[in-house]
Amino acid sequence: MCRTAIFLLLLGRALGGQADLSDARLAKLPPELREQGLAVLTETDEELRADLVDEFIERHGTASIDFMVTVLETEPSARVRDEIIDQLTPIYSSRVRQALGRRAASDPDISVALRALEGLRAQQTWAMLQLLEQRLNLARESGNQQELLRLIREKERWVALTRGAILPGFMMEPPPVFSVKPADRPIRVLAFGDFGQGTPFQSEGAAAMLQSHRRRPFDFAITLGDNFYPKGMEGPSDPRWKTRWDELYDPLRIPFFASLGNHDWGLADSPAAEVLYSYKSPSWRMPATRYTFTAGPAQFFALDTQGMSEAQLLWLTEELDKSTAPWKIVYGHHPIYSHGAHGDTPRLVAQLLPVLKTRADLYLAGHEHDMQHLKPEGRLHFFIAGGGGARIRPIEAGPRSLFAASSYGFAVLEANGTELKVSLIDSQLNKLYEHKITRRETP
Repeated sequence: MCRTAIFLLLLGRALGGQADLSDARLAKLPPELREQGLAVLTETDEELRADLVDEFIERHGTASIDFMVTVLETEPSARVRDEIIDQLTPIYSSRVRQALGRRAASDPDISVALRALEGLRAQQTWAMLQLLEQRLNLARESGNQQELLRLIREKERWVALTRGAILPGFMMEPPPVFSVKPADRPIRVLAFGDFGQGTPFQSEGAAAMLQSHRRRPFDFAITLGDNFYPKGMEGPSDPRWKTRWDELYDPLRIPFFASLGNHDWGLADSPAAEVLYSYKSPSWRMPATRYTFTAGPAQFFALDTQGMSEAQLLWLTEELDKSTAPWKIVYGHHPIYSHGAHGDTPRLVAQLLPVLKTRADLYLAGHEHDMQHLKPEGRLHFFIAGGGGARIRPIEAGPRSLFAASSYGFAVLEANGTELKVSLIDSQLNKLYEHKITRRETP
């Protein structure tokens, strides 16, 4: 089923939607996008409409601005208006700034008004960031490495400011590499993303993980971001820690090495809250927004893909080059390649892929609420395990697909010195897919 057909299928669910292709708002879109825009206008389920907005703006970017700004003025749902503002904010445009100003001054929902004000602040900060980028280019041209490294670190702090996060720079600085399990021991690892929504599906998935662990124990787990919806955590004492983390995952009695997703950056204090909760929890581990550790025959590299800064890329390149582990496993929230609702992540194709494809064996991501294995590039395999509990989305296989399924569940990684196996398991503990990588495949 093509993506247009998926949108039309969603459109067919609409009950009493009043728009049609003659709706004046659709004239703001290129003709080839109007059927998809109509699906946004006619979806009656608020959460699904917010999901469609998210996917539409992320996929079509600047082509969606005029349409979405117009929808923003007429959208009755505060939840959907909030999502439109959230997705439009990173698009630097006078049209977006004007729309944000109107919402900040007059939106009937105070939370939406504050979100719009934050969007304006982000756009203004982005303008100042461009001045810093000009100074960075001068340092590159001069060849002054000491000045260049200082500016790169400063740029990372400013990137965090554009997201509205109150995150001290030292919380982004990774600790020295640490060890979780001796190098001569095999490992069995749980991996999942897109989960902290408090749904019955999250509880069902957590119960399946515990059941799998009791049958054959995991050594530890990793999270692939979007740990807490809709916008992360308010602080390390947010009451949702108990219901959306402690009660569900503490019973496994293993450490979970977490990474940040885009929803984890939603509240100003959320990234810092997730780092600090490491000091309160028996299971949650996030020593910084990026870090690396060894476990058995593998070295793991946790990334913050919401902002793939130059500082992070330099750190990752250096750490991968220093690693002597037989297997190098990199994980973060956004996929490099995907045939899911969001599709490929172009900035990661341009920035991250060149670093990984000759240095790492596996890149594991979430963001797409589905399960995927995509064709490797060189030695690098791509897996997506985004079925941790947030609403799953339909997916169709594409040219890169080796496996694709719309399913709740998790991934299991098993590694020894000569073999790395990745299994995708659904929340009823059915094995959906399995793939083995051997040393012969990864010279």
